[in-house]
Amino acid sequence: MKLKKVLSAITALALVSCSALSMSGCGESNDGKYTVGICQLTQHVALDSATEGFKDALTEKLGEENITFDYKNASGEDTNCTTIVNQFVSNKVDLIMANATPALQAAHAATDAIPIVATSITDYATALDMDSWSGKTGINVTGSCDLAPLEQQAAMLKELLPDAKSVGILYCSGEANSKYQATEITKAFTDLGLTVTEFTFADSNDIASVVTNACDRVDVIYIPTDNTAADCTETINSIAEPAKIPIIAGESGICTGCGIATLSIDYYDLGYKAGEMAYEILVNGTDPAEMEIEYSEELTKQYMADRCTALGVTVPDTYTAIEVAE
Repeated sequence: MKLKKVLSAITALALVSCSALSMSGCGESNDGKYTVGICQLTQHVALDSATEGFKDALTEKLGEENITFDYKNASGEDTNCTTIVNQFVSNKVDLIMANATPALQAAHAATDAIPIVATSITDYATALDMDSWSGKTGINVTGSCDLAPLEQQAAMLKELLPDAKSVGILYCSGEANSKYQATEITKAFTDLGLTVTEFTFADSNDIASVVTNACDRVDVIYIPTDNTAADCTETINSIAEPAKIPIIAGESGICTGCGIATLSIDYYDLGYKAGEMAYEILVNGTDPAEMEIEYSEELTKQYMADRCTALGVTVPDTYTAIEVAE
């Protein structure tokens, strides 16, 4: 009887310990090998670079033989994000990497037990619908943030286009983080004496008409880090370029596709930071609820030489030309 009581006590203690460490995969023997589900909202340069950085960080730290990535692309559809992360939960992956806000929101709705590391998120409080913000989520979510200094982006627009009087902010109405950026940078543009108008599109189907309207009404267009816009840079450029309307972009991928300049973070670096955070969770048992959101320290003023020349824009020596692959 005493032996049974001792065994029962040991079992109970083990269960309590397992519950306390559930975030780090207690109860699932992985022998140092891990499976990470990656849900990426859509395929474009910025998000692709973040995913690459994330994978490289974990592969370098764990060894290729110890990490399996289940990568899924949602093709820009929020509903696909939900399907993907639910499958990850069903497969009991060790960690979910959510690349872009809709992917994070889907993962957050799908599980409160599996650790979630996000990247390419502009504002976590907005994405997670949190009223207060301390720099930590307090739940099973952490990650890296792609918010560049919006005031500096506004100042860059004025530096390159000092004669501009009006600016149009172009973004997808369905992307909460784009709305956040539009609201914040409007303050900076207004302080610089610019008249600001928002031009929103619901999806790629109406982007051409919205861009045409913007080009007819403003001197310059600003596009934040908007995933739908990033997918449609060819369409945007085909309208803005003939209209001779310069575009300042929130990140280098959009700038390459249709802009003249950007103050951009390094998305590979952003993803790499998220990968390092995932390592701490998987291997060292760090609680994502207590991890500070990370920010990229790499900020570069970049420009597209051909478009600036065509528009007669003089670019200071402090800018770096974006090299475009032939």
